[in-house]
Amino acid sequence: VFFVESVCDDPDVIAANILEVKVSSPDYPERDRENVMDDFLKRIECYKVTYQPLDPDDYDKDLSFIKVINVGQRFLVNRVQDYIQSKIVYYLMNIHVQPRTIYLCRHGESEYNLVGKIGGDSGLSPRGKQFAQALKMFIEEQEIVDLKVWTSQLKRTIQTAESLGVTYEQWKILNEIDAGVCEEMTYAEIEAKYPDEFAMRDQDKYLYRYPGGESYQDLVQRLEPAIMELERQGNVLVISHQAVMRCLLAYFLDKSADELPYLRCPLHTILKLTPVAYGCKVEMITLNVEAVNTHRDKPSLNSLPTSQTPVRMRRNSFTPRASADTVKRPRHYSVGSKPLDLLGPFPSLE
Repeated sequence: VFFVESVCDDPDVIAANILEVKVSSPDYPERDRENVMDDFLKRIECYKVTYQPLDPDDYDKDLSFIKVINVGQRFLVNRVQDYIQSKIVYYLMNIHVQPRTIYLCRHGESEYNLVGKIGGDSGLSPRGKQFAQALKMFIEEQEIVDLKVWTSQLKRTIQTAESLGVTYEQWKILNEIDAGVCEEMTYAEIEAKYPDEFAMRDQDKYLYRYPGGESYQDLVQRLEPAIMELERQGNVLVISHQAVMRCLLAYFLDKSADELPYLRCPLHTILKLTPVAYGCKVEMITLNVEAVNTHRDKPSLNSLPTSQTPVRMRRNSFTPRASADTVKRPRHYSVGSKPLDLLGPFPSLE
């Protein structure tokens, strides 16, 4: 058993917490700030009557726990005993609740995108370069304070970031999913040359691993350090790739392993994520630069091959880290717009 205790004794922290967090709580659907503040301060007084804090010096000294003080200003960690407990501590010491915005977008359209090839390290197409300029104008208009820009180490993301005229960081772990022997091939070529591999991927896209390459599950594990660093940061623009963007989006929107590989992340579109209490606000911003559609819908059960022998998973494939029936937390979306259907068709750029 591992206990997590959050202690707030700073009046300013408590007031900010009530206004930033409790106003978005399902407990207060009316969201009247004055009433929320009064009601929750009364709740706190009631809690004080019965609440017993963890005592690391005497009664609870043999327990495993972390005490988070004033929303991360200080931490007290006691008797961490195994890997899972250490990972919980690692996570809690990396997150914060300060206001911030995360912008996710793919690189501009590449030469390989135009011909339907996956992977590789091609440069931007003329429309991709046009998007890079449009992205620069968008970022300048936002006047974002202390914005950090991250890219992968592949040419198409670097060329997109170069147009911004700002300092950026290259992350190898943000490189696109490794397609192994299928790199620089079209899906039609893969289906013709490796029909069994093509069918296996359609049957379980999350667990399927390209020969000599990666699965989505591998990519999720590879991206963990980048996700933890995103949790630590303020405002960040991440210019990455389709599979990478899907994994990052799935983390912040709490999507399952079944949903993750089919999230729609079109070219020349920015997803603006604003972490809030009980969820993440997401806005889709299109920059009106045409691009090819690289999305492949999830095949229907009727379209999957039935005459082939049952698909066998590779020896080094594992059980998914998430399931299709994950309990969902409420999500918040931009005011005046309906929730984005990231599994359905995106609106036209027209």
